[in-house]
Amino acid sequence: MPVDTPPLCLVWGPAGHGVTDYGSDVAAAAHRLDPAVRAAAVTDLSAVLTAVAPDEPVHLHATDRLLGASLEDAADAVETLSRACRLTLTLHDLPQPSDGTKYDRRVAAYRRFFAAADAVAVNSEHERLLVSEHLGDDLRPEVIPLGTRLARAPEPGPADAPDRPGASADLIVLIAGFVYPGKGHEPALRAATTAVNALRASGRPVGEAVVRALGAASPGHEGDVATLERLAADLGGRFEITGFLDDAEFARRLREPGIPVAAHEHVSASRSMLDWIEAGRRPLVVRSRYSDEMDGLRPGTTVLFDPAELTGRLAEAWENPASTRLAPGHPLRPDLADVAGSYLNWWRGMSR
Repeated sequence: MPVDTPPLCLVWGPAGHGVTDYGSDVAAAAHRLDPAVRAAAVTDLSAVLTAVAPDEPVHLHATDRLLGASLEDAADAVETLSRACRLTLTLHDLPQPSDGTKYDRRVAAYRRFFAAADAVAVNSEHERLLVSEHLGDDLRPEVIPLGTRLARAPEPGPADAPDRPGASADLIVLIAGFVYPGKGHEPALRAATTAVNALRASGRPVGEAVVRALGAASPGHEGDVATLERLAADLGGRFEITGFLDDAEFARRLREPGIPVAAHEHVSASRSMLDWIEAGRRPLVVRSRYSDEMDGLRPGTTVLFDPAELTGRLAEAWENPASTRLAPGHPLRPDLADVAGSYLNWWRGMSR
């Protein structure tokens, strides 16, 4: 096989999983730039081993939860695959102390991922620092940021005109994706109800405080929905959850009236932030090392806030809903074509 042959891109996991879908998107974008790039969809290690040829270059977007029933199984799978091909990885969901009781096991598994692969990429400088801080400062992953599907913010559709405050207009917070602890639903409920009380005290005609989750409960966290519903009732607001949404409905709901918020407490890299801006939204995003980096990468696409500022930011957004929408044509790059070009250059550099 020629040394400059691009790798086979494995798309491992179920459609609908963020890492699987993103790996598929990158592979398709790379194929558009270089038709020699191929992709293979696989669901388990036996299918992977069937798809690859001995000594073939192979690339995989990976997170431990996709690769095995346990962290140790996931590391075993990567080591088995690395013996069958020339493997490069993009690692997602890097270990950090918020992993709690799984932290030490996640660190051990991700160290094994690094040791097995010929080279590793991550999706942000923040993640490169997580690698240095938690896996070893001798490790040097490539940094290739997540790419948007659109190069520019879209033109608004007929359903996208933002609501204007009026008689009894609710203050609606929209949070995209699965419901699980640390995603930001609880602080959003507390801030939204406090904002409504402040607006009422100043004579504004505000209705209820509503936090709406655009997605389903993460497996094993169904009880958290009932907890959030009780908390909302105790605070004088309302918590709603849409349940699972297919891609078209999810995209439509991202554009509906409301204040988009991304308040992940322990983000590694965030596809949901890109979902918002691709829908033409300008979300409120909790300040972190990662969100600061993304604000520098795509200026003007988010509004950063410190946790203590959320109440005021929600009140401001309720009074000025247009602030939650991006101007049509606002630049969103780097997009998938940019990212695919970076991958091709990285792979070609290794072949030299």
